[in-house]
Amino acid sequence: MARFETIRLAHGSGGRLSADLIRDVFVAAFANGPLAALTDAAVVDNPGGRLAIATDSHAVHPWRFPGGDIGRLAVAGTVNDLAVMGAQPRYLSAAFILEEGFRLDHLAEVARSMKATADEVGIVIVAGDTKVVERGKGDGIFINTTGVGFVPQGRDIGPHRLAAGDELLVNGTLGDHGLAVLAARQGLDAGPELRSDVAPLHGLVAALLEAVPEVRFMRDLTRGGLAAVANEMVTDRPFGVRLRDADLPLSADVAAMSEMLGIDPLLVANEGKLIVAVPPDRAEAALDALRAHPLGRGAARVGDLVEQPAGRAVVETAYGSHRLLEMPVEEQLPRIC
Repeated sequence: MARFETIRLAHGSGGRLSADLIRDVFVAAFANGPLAALTDAAVVDNPGGRLAIATDSHAVHPWRFPGGDIGRLAVAGTVNDLAVMGAQPRYLSAAFILEEGFRLDHLAEVARSMKATADEVGIVIVAGDTKVVERGKGDGIFINTTGVGFVPQGRDIGPHRLAAGDELLVNGTLGDHGLAVLAARQGLDAGPELRSDVAPLHGLVAALLEAVPEVRFMRDLTRGGLAAVANEMVTDRPFGVRLRDADLPLSADVAAMSEMLGIDPLLVANEGKLIVAVPPDRAEAALDALRAHPLGRGAARVGDLVEQPAGRAVVETAYGSHRLLEMPVEEQLPRIC
């Protein structure tokens, strides 16, 4: 059982305590094959074809931030969980928990943002629910979304396909979302260039899979950032992750703010970035396909899967030394997603 008796903020960080909570409480209670795989969306067999189902809750503060808002985040986040499993998103449900006193014109703005993002993806919001809690019992607005998509016949993407030698790519700069939200929350003047990267990635993924159907694994880099996903990829596996520090794409604003605040950008949430694992002979084709899409113009090859150290994620510096990239434990930036 988890080592704490009460819920901590870090249980929602996407790091080690999140993994403990999922394993020790939810998987233990709900144990079944699709859930136990612990992928972004569960892929289940259905008489009409394979379905992918994903659900996510959104509690970002402030609800509006440079580059987006909680409505766009709620739709894009669930769409991306379906897309990285190779699914074609089709339907979405949305449930709202509203605090007494939240302005109706702000709620209407959120709803319009959700509709615009859904139209961008080509999905339909088909069901929903609303609950209102007393003033002081919430924080304005929380949204839960559940998405359903269809997985084409023969497509198989997931951590079970990873192998030593696979090349790792990301589709652009890291840390933009988390630091843009932090700047808005704290009233920091981060400049007009620092904006959330929140975006639905279904089109990028579709273009990538059309060009490189051999893609083995994808994951969007949300809570816990690249550090959490890199560790999840190799936990209890006979290979490790090696990331090349010099190849990790960071904007000048993210690099400067991270250094000023003492934050590791590899632990910061993104909402429009994913990591892709491909066989080494398909890495260049995958990179070209990513860069040909508007959401992948900053794509880069950032590392590979190596035989040693097995089960670990390391960052290789420009000098050839290595530092261990630990799974996040405590929450660096709460209420980011």
